[in-house]
Amino acid sequence: MLEAAGYVLQIREPDWFEHRLFKGPDTDINLHVFSLGTSEIDRMLRFRDWLRTNDTDRDKYAQVKRSLAKNKWRHVQHYANAKTLIVQEIMKRANSNNA
Repeated sequence: MLEAAGYVLQIREPDWFEHRLFKGPDTDINLHVFSLGTSEIDRMLRFRDWLRTNDTDRDKYAQVKRSLAKNKWRHVQHYANAKTLIVQEIMKRANSNNA
């Protein structure tokens, strides 16, 4: 269905929550898709919701992403790995807020 709409499958990780990554047809986006009910969905939504309500963390995350985007990455996973520390830092605050 996504492919019929013009999205292109870039990554398939069956061993990690059956994760798939699609590139958008008309904008430069990464669309992450997981199988229904996986715990990673809740984690990603918590991260998204936190950034929507926390200007400081949203700006910090955007700054890190912009800085990393200037690099040429051999594999997209290298870019994802480079974001790990900021994501963990933000998730710690998001999780403590939901406790």
